[in-house]
Amino acid sequence: MISFVLGVEDLADTRFALSPLGETVFSLRVLRDPGLSALHLPWRRSVLGRIGALDTGLLMSLVARRLTLPDFLTPRPPGFAPTFEEELALVRATPPDRVRRDLSAAHAPDPLPVALRAAAGADDATVDGLRDAICDLLRRYWELAVEPAWPRMRLLLEADMTYRARQLAMGGARRLFAGMHPNLRWENGVLHIDRMIDSHRAEARGRGLLLVPSVFAHKPAPPVDPGEAPLLVYPSRGVATLWTEPATAGSAALVSLLGATRARLLDLLDEPLPTIEIARRFRVTPSAVSQHLRVLHATGLLTRARDGRQVLYRRSPLGDRLAGGC
Repeated sequence: MISFVLGVEDLADTRFALSPLGETVFSLRVLRDPGLSALHLPWRRSVLGRIGALDTGLLMSLVARRLTLPDFLTPRPPGFAPTFEEELALVRATPPDRVRRDLSAAHAPDPLPVALRAAAGADDATVDGLRDAICDLLRRYWELAVEPAWPRMRLLLEADMTYRARQLAMGGARRLFAGMHPNLRWENGVLHIDRMIDSHRAEARGRGLLLVPSVFAHKPAPPVDPGEAPLLVYPSRGVATLWTEPATAGSAALVSLLGATRARLLDLLDEPLPTIEIARRFRVTPSAVSQHLRVLHATGLLTRARDGRQVLYRRSPLGDRLAGGC
């Protein structure tokens, strides 16, 4: 078990961030072990056909047998939504001593894989060369495997953060962490992360807690090094819908009456959803669906209600009759 001890100031400084580099690195686990999540098998199948020219030996060596990852490859995001290149620049600046330490810590108690053994006893220049080769490889892998899906991944992650922020506002830290993952427990100012390979207790000491939702993380993932500032990568909500094709309206008559987009919206909204989640499922921006939602609401086919800072849309009884009768 790993525990984060959080004081009042740390809770006040609890915040969220996105990490395109983190998603790229965590996705390597799914490539290495497809059994981690059947939800990602469509993505995995599509990616395997595109990365054949890459050095997959070096790429896969970054994931240890226990599925741990070197901390230096997932640096603390420098802002709310850094670019991939901004995060990669932090990795390129990693000192060779830390590269050696993090690679060894991630793979312990096993020896380093052949592709990484140059880091074990080599001079600093050799380790720097290995680090830069890893960075170049990760950039190419990002371009092929993750960047094409990043816009819709980001919509999903932002929808998750909106939901979590609402949980925090409504019920404090206890409610925030209670619904995040079964392995998380909030108790007397301490966040416990159960079922971890290692065990340590880290004092936040005014450094706050950074929460990073992830498409590819299958369980909460704190840094391997207990000296790192408290950071928790956790599985995002809604991943089951990410790789499926958007639903199409089932009635030609409804499409003829409303148009394809509005018919699909009416078909979708049998449950209350915020605009950002609707946009994510349609793989468009929130502004692209807002006008359609306003029209459907104005004609009485949708109801809407405010929940905190969000507006939730749902089919009205009239909308139910129309959707069910066509």
